[in-house]
Amino acid sequence: MIARLDAALPRPALVVSSDLIRARATADVLMQGRQRLADAPDIREFDFGDWDGLHFTQVSERDPALSRRYWEEPGDVAPPNGESWNAAAARAAPFVDRMNRAHPEAHIVAVAHFGIIMTQIERASGLSAYEVLGHRIDNLSITRLVHEAGEWRVEAINHQP
Repeated sequence: MIARLDAALPRPALVVSSDLIRARATADVLMQGRQRLADAPDIREFDFGDWDGLHFTQVSERDPALSRRYWEEPGDVAPPNGESWNAAAARAAPFVDRMNRAHPEAHIVAVAHFGIIMTQIERASGLSAYEVLGHRIDNLSITRLVHEAGEWRVEAINHQP
């Protein structure tokens, strides 16, 4: 699967990843014909606070009303000691903007996580956070967002190479 992913990604390109181990390991494999940039904590997964490491069913048993609101009203609702959708989007967007300004002509392969990818789909598509959560993002899938002349467009979501 990783070989198909590698073959489907552009060359030359810049590769940046979250600083979490699983993203870094994937990015390291994608180095052939690409320039590896420093890891970026700004595109790490949402901070789920007290829910971190718990299965969805455990979260819903522990905090039934809050967990339901978290997924049905993405925005400012946050897990205990965690980060809301809007906080994660506000963390990732300036990094994405800096990358686009610094490398306007480059293909950028960002190895990121479900939540961060979703916030950028929201940004590029104009859909609401709730609508975006209807999309699926599988491991090692490709979501292609294009930023040109200050405009965003979505070319692919969850493409399986």
